Amino acid sequence: MEIGIIGLGAMGRAMARNLAAAGHDVKAWNRSGGHVEGVTLVASPVDACQGDVVLTMLSDDDVIRTALVEPDVLAHAKPGLVHVVTSTISVAFARELVALHDAAGIGFVSAPVLGRPDVAAKGELNVLAGGAPDAVAKARPVLDVIGGRIWDMGADAPTANAAKIACNMMITMAIEAMAEAVVLTEANGLPRERFFDVILNTLFGSRSYQVYSANIADSNYEPGFKATLGLKDLRLASEAAQQAGRSLPMLAAVHRQMTDTIAAGFGERDWSAMAKFTIESTDR
Repeated sequence: MEIGIIGLGAMGRAMARNLAAAGHDVKAWNRSGGHVEGVTLVASPVDACQGDVVLTMLSDDDVIRTALVEPDVLAHAKPGLVHVVTSTISVAFARELVALHDAAGIGFVSAPVLGRPDVAAKGELNVLAGGAPDAVAKARPVLDVIGGRIWDMGADAPTANAAKIACNMMITMAIEAMAEAVVLTEANGLPRERFFDVILNTLFGSRSYQVYSANIADSNYEPGFKATLGLKDLRLASEAAQQAGRSLPMLAAVHRQMTDTIAAGFGERDWSAMAKFTIESTDR
């Protein structure tokens, strides 16, 4: 297949590399240039939209709007193209994109992914795919390369975005839960490593607990996913809850805690640095 990719950050590079290695003809556009083996860099987003499928892995609504919507890239895309947005965007913006793609006669799939760059490099991302069945079917060979499993989120594309936002919200809740548990157990003489051994082998053995308990145990907060991006996703969750007319008290709590974490200077650290902030702030 002829595949375009817009955005070559850590995740986009991994996807592009795997697609090229799988034998696809991959053309990519990136604001700051770059190089990926087997991938042809093109001069503009329009050039990346001349194949069968184009993936965008851009950081947020505003970047997608600037790169694709405001320049009216869809009007110049190849007829029959399917656009797959793999990043975390707001539910409201996803609905706007559905309408814009319908008007342009371009297929649209929301396919946000679960997994960090190391998982993307292995082609083992969990892909939450929502959109019209024919568009998802056309994009499926691409999704099969970047993902270890494709999860069907239904024909309404923004449902996939709601699911991804909810997943990231739950990860922050898990980080905060572990931090507060460490405060409680260490105050009573139990080292965090021994406590984590208990929870990982009994009640909480999921990947999120495994990854972030290791960060907390080792006090290693080198960024895999920056706290500033975590705060962005919590903002999206808060907006989605407000739009649905719902009040989510745990979300409000972790949103405040992540905001304070960034204010304390941890914005460029991994989002699990919220645990460091929580643990250290209890000593004051």
